[in-house]
Amino acid sequence: MIRVALVDDQMLVRSGIRGLLDLTDDIRVAWEAADGIDAARKLADTPVDLLLLDVRMPGCGGIDLLRNPALALPPTIMLTTFDDDDALFEAMRLGARGFLLKDISLERLADGIRAVAGGATLFRPALTERTRASFEREGRHQPTAVLTARETEILALMAAGLSNGEIAASLGSSEGTVKNHVSSILSKLGVRDRVRAVLRGIELECI
Repeated sequence: MIRVALVDDQMLVRSGIRGLLDLTDDIRVAWEAADGIDAARKLADTPVDLLLLDVRMPGCGGIDLLRNPALALPPTIMLTTFDDDDALFEAMRLGARGFLLKDISLERLADGIRAVAGGATLFRPALTERTRASFEREGRHQPTAVLTARETEILALMAAGLSNGEIAASLGSSEGTVKNHVSSILSKLGVRDRVRAVLRGIELECI
């Protein structure tokens, strides 16, 4: 059984998601919270397998909770209406494992929870349209060159949250070599940081 914590300030949203998950055989909401402060207290007392976390809430929102260095959060999926690209990028940088719309279907919700609880990430296809719009606003262009097989491999490891040092250890390479590959990836994808490189790679189905 996958034990889920549901953190959202809207009672109707919590009720709807809990009702959907009650229809599954393997996922249950262990507890709910209306803000990050309450969630932090409950996480300390009642650990769960996965956290469904609203991006923005009064007082202490989802981003604030992710930023708290004192908390060891379980795999986290952000709940969003896609009204703040910067918040989504920041959540991904801080370790969020995926994003789901609040009005998602039962099948997509359950499949997403199972995937992230099993160690996967959940960024595609939900982010595709939003990230495309974001890059268009920023004046980004299509990649200037196709990524090499090694660059694609490194981009996938970046998407999994690994640092340059961890990627180097995984590939049996030097950290300097990995840094050079990362710089090449950013240049080819026309982005300025690792988070946007991953999002761009997802949009272009490189990973």
